[in-house]
Amino acid sequence: MTGTILVRDARVPQPDGTLSEPVDLHVARGRVAAITRPGARPAVGQDVLEPDVRTLDAQGRVAMPGFVDAHTHAEAAVFEPDVQLAMLRQGITTVVTGQDGVSFAPTDEATYDWASTYFAAIDGRHPTFTGGSVGELLSTYHRTVPVNVAYLAPHGTLRYRVMGAAQRPASDEEVAAMVGLLEQALDDGACGFSTGLEYVPAAYADERELAALAKVVAVRGLPHVSHMRGYEDRGVEALDELMRVARASGVATHVSHLHGPAGELLERVGAARAGGHDVTYDSYPYLRGCSILSMVALPTWLPLADAAATIDALRDPATAARLGEHFAGLTELWPRITFASVPGLEWAEGMTLLDVAARLGRSAPDTVVEVLTTTALRASCVFAQPPTNSPESVRTLAGHEAHLAGSDAIYWGGRPHPRGWGAFARLLDEHVRRGSWTWWDAAEHLSARAARRFALTGRGEIATGAVADIALVDPGRVRDEATYEEPRTPASGIEDVLVGGVPVLAAGRLTGATPGHGLRPAPAGSATRTAG
Repeated sequence: MTGTILVRDARVPQPDGTLSEPVDLHVARGRVAAITRPGARPAVGQDVLEPDVRTLDAQGRVAMPGFVDAHTHAEAAVFEPDVQLAMLRQGITTVVTGQDGVSFAPTDEATYDWASTYFAAIDGRHPTFTGGSVGELLSTYHRTVPVNVAYLAPHGTLRYRVMGAAQRPASDEEVAAMVGLLEQALDDGACGFSTGLEYVPAAYADERELAALAKVVAVRGLPHVSHMRGYEDRGVEALDELMRVARASGVATHVSHLHGPAGELLERVGAARAGGHDVTYDSYPYLRGCSILSMVALPTWLPLADAAATIDALRDPATAARLGEHFAGLTELWPRITFASVPGLEWAEGMTLLDVAARLGRSAPDTVVEVLTTTALRASCVFAQPPTNSPESVRTLAGHEAHLAGSDAIYWGGRPHPRGWGAFARLLDEHVRRGSWTWWDAAEHLSARAARRFALTGRGEIATGAVADIALVDPGRVRDEATYEEPRTPASGIEDVLVGGVPVLAAGRLTGATPGHGLRPAPAGSATRTAG
């Protein structure tokens, strides 16, 4: 930055729930240097550069701290302009990646190939990074993208690097090797540790292994972020497992995309917090999820971490009877599946499993096997959640003090879930425009809590000295526009966004500026470090 941006006539959320009278935000060197009455000059000594001043007229819009998407699969997609637009039109200025225990670093060649293949339909493939350290991955975001990227060290990736596709608990020596890799990942800038306990190979880990790794992040004051071992009717049991890991390790626990019966889940969350455990969770405002078809439909006794071996098993008559018994228990699931990404069978994207089965003249289980073998397990699907979830449950979870927002965005395929284009705008629409949140509440749920959870100091507030990640929100217009039929439609009501004091969205369009960084966590009270 060589000058000052004056954001004129903005309104700022106040702790009492009100909005301020219009104020001017003076931005210099990437931070909010001063907040004054309209037209007033900053006090002497405040860090404002003159006379090179550019003006952005807020026209009474609400100046919100840039939103932090606490759960997204954008580590490769963030380089795509349509994804950048999807984020910024919702006010998202920072994303937390490395989710569900599988991602691109720290990897050697074999581990990178596995991670980018197993999660191809979720994470895609990074355009420049082909394996290496967390620090090297974070450096790929240094002034190459318009938003900031933070990264969790992924357990499944660590495990595969040490154990390959082994379908068993780790030995003491293997746990020690994973601990060493995790310590280095944190040294290199990871903001926590993620597990995906319904994905492989993490599904084979026992609590001893999880606790040993969780202790590593606990010492650094960083969280264990987990896709639990089950949701909906298995959610309470799965949450209990995470609490046992927390007790054994002292780690702060963050639950990924929590959904299910809110009363039972929040009873557990409340009891844990009352007992002194640091527990938070993210959730998104939809009743459908999205993931890879192999996780949704196949049993973990198959060698799912080895795509070639799994395909051989699916074609082997010797496994047909056992697989048939598994599929017989999924009859209620089949009508709830719609295909999102099906490489080689793109005509099926957006169609239900049952409609594709009818077109192929096959049963639903045989269609699943056909799709998975044809795509080498690289298919994904959107699926309606069972009746244990409900609109009331989603609203209740979103209103809790332990909640912070995460889209769980997956951007690949011909018919992706719309949450990547609409989750944050939908939360603003449902909970502020038409609900009980104040704008201060919205700043807490959508920005401040995630900034605190992942030690992204200096973000999450509009205040003198804060990093100037700022989204101007039109309170009467903000809403999501993406649907399951047209998922790639950008949201409305946010047309101007700054990242680090640089305009990245102007009049609803990308400016082409790329001030983003790979963010590293920092101790409380200090500025967040950046990669590069």
